[in-house]
Amino acid sequence: MRKQELYHKIIAYFEEAMPIAETELHYKDPFQLLIAVILSAQCTDKRINMITPALFQDYPTPEAMANTTPEVIYEYIRSVSYPNNKAKHLVGMAKMLIKDFNGEVPSTLEELVKLPGVGRKTANVIQSVVFNKAAMAVDTHVFRVSHRIGLVPESCTTPFATEKELTKYIPDEIVPKTHHWLILHGRYTCIARNPKCDECGLKEWCKHYRSLTRK
Repeated sequence: MRKQELYHKIIAYFEEAMPIAETELHYKDPFQLLIAVILSAQCTDKRINMITPALFQDYPTPEAMANTTPEVIYEYIRSVSYPNNKAKHLVGMAKMLIKDFNGEVPSTLEELVKLPGVGRKTANVIQSVVFNKAAMAVDTHVFRVSHRIGLVPESCTTPFATEKELTKYIPDEIVPKTHHWLILHGRYTCIARNPKCDECGLKEWCKHYRSLTRK
């Protein structure tokens, strides 16, 4: 099967099986989403959604967060991974939003990655979810699922290489949605250990499943 045909079949499946696909992080504005995505690194969305309501209530704006300290923020986020670093990042991010961006979350990759705690993956999430840009954030789920299915070759050994390969074949207008399709599929079906192949609607075209059936 040609690569473009594979992408077409995978996209068609998701369009029917998962017509609504969006982030599972809870947020009300771009600033809240930026906080949640920074916190979600190497942590579950479920955990982040448990701790952000109090944080959002007490620090609803960049101004409010910029005027506190990492030590104070730490007490809100102590149950997430790497709370010390993330507390510093959040306060530093808020201060930079005030100083350099008039308190607004910027929309470009170049500007977003200047913010403390924001790498390419986080920047792509913001571009995609907030600004509906054709930015593919490659987290562990997207990386695993796209390789297992065969959407990307084994030579794509980094998130950046995987991102470039995926966006080469996915139409710009559905890149944001495809990002969530791959994440949710990886989170609930194509899990890291013991993927649920028997109940997967993609097994007909999946490289990993074919390799299992040959054994």
